[in-house]
Amino acid sequence: MFKSEYLNQIFKDISEKHPSQTEYLQAVEEFFESMDFIVMGDPNIEKNAIMERLIEPERSIKFRVTWRNDEGKIIVNRGYRVQFNSAIGPFKGGLRFHKSVNESILKFLGFEQTFKNALTGLPMGGGKGGSDFDPRGKSDEEIMRFSQNFMLELYRHIGPDTDVPAGDIGVGNKEIGYMYGMYKKIRNEVTGTLTGKGLSYGGSLVRTEATGYGVCYFVQEMLKVYRNDDFKGKKVIISGSGKVGQYAALKAHELGATIVAMSDINGYVYDQNGLDLSIMKMLTADTGEFTNKYVEYRANATFGTNPADMWKVPCDIALPCATQNELQLESAKALVENGCFLVAEGANMPTTLEATKYLQHHDILFAPGKAANAGGVAVSGLEMSQNAMHYPWTYAEVDEKLEAIMAEIFKQAYTQARKYTDHRNLVVGANIAGFVRVYQAMLAQGVL
Repeated sequence: MFKSEYLNQIFKDISEKHPSQTEYLQAVEEFFESMDFIVMGDPNIEKNAIMERLIEPERSIKFRVTWRNDEGKIIVNRGYRVQFNSAIGPFKGGLRFHKSVNESILKFLGFEQTFKNALTGLPMGGGKGGSDFDPRGKSDEEIMRFSQNFMLELYRHIGPDTDVPAGDIGVGNKEIGYMYGMYKKIRNEVTGTLTGKGLSYGGSLVRTEATGYGVCYFVQEMLKVYRNDDFKGKKVIISGSGKVGQYAALKAHELGATIVAMSDINGYVYDQNGLDLSIMKMLTADTGEFTNKYVEYRANATFGTNPADMWKVPCDIALPCATQNELQLESAKALVENGCFLVAEGANMPTTLEATKYLQHHDILFAPGKAANAGGVAVSGLEMSQNAMHYPWTYAEVDEKLEAIMAEIFKQAYTQARKYTDHRNLVVGANIAGFVRVYQAMLAQGVL
């Protein structure tokens, strides 16, 4: 599978140890393909068991969360926190509340987060957590009771210099507020232990928009370097109507693009003249969904019930911003056939390995999520800084820092890609750039 027998043996071992953890194994396989370019040239990696240590979380915590629903029934969910690597700083990564949450998904996310955080240049390690609790359809009271009971266990394992969670799928300002309130009550302290907080109690401006904006800032650099071009006049399609998809659409439009299609859980909507993003924003305000209602406001738009069909829409740029493995091989083929020349991941690993390789083989510019969607955690890091200083920055200041961080991430990935392989292979470039920083810190700190 890999050129390096060292990597082959490690991957064989973890595949036998965790055969059912498919998402995690996929993330490790993709990472090892990039490591093939450097491990045989650096004997210290094998000598110091760097890869064995990197792929094993420092700590995995599982716990029971018991709470009562509005009918008074006792409900039991499972909570997790995977603290993956703290070589360059406290564990940092989101909490996901969704019925699909399991150990494999959180390990893949925590593993990816380690290198994504390293790419930002900020002192943050990698972690991830969450629960199989699904806030969809729950009342505010139920969400509050669950979130507070979740924190009753999680608080033991986190802190501003230990582990700083944030939001992810199913965890927005509401859930963060309930968890932070309980953490503050239990610990009797006001710290920056969670990010994504409301602006009235320590949150950062631009945090809500950060991942979506960051994807566009990264694509902006790709267009400039690879094509001497920009967003103006480009047709863009975006999956997902959550925060990432919404704000990627708004920023791409601001930069001159036309958003011709977007999808959500209900399907996708296509408007060849460009979606009216004010309608999208209005409809997503309550439920985060809009495609099945959009056509009521724009008669020329068309609605399809299969979200995957959106990838067949002719476009220049595609931004998968929903969830892992949503863009599969057949969709990649459709993108190539219909003129797409750039794909940038706004979600975590939304493109399968087969689809990624197909896109690269057909010379499509491809931005991996660990680089392109680092904007969210970058502004989370800036929120931590503001909390530590007890001083907030303006919207313009944070946005400027975000744009600079995303440009620097592209520069790092591009530089390493040119050094080790094709200058267009940002997958290899981002993996190596993130790895080098973590590797150097691990070597300096000895065997831990």
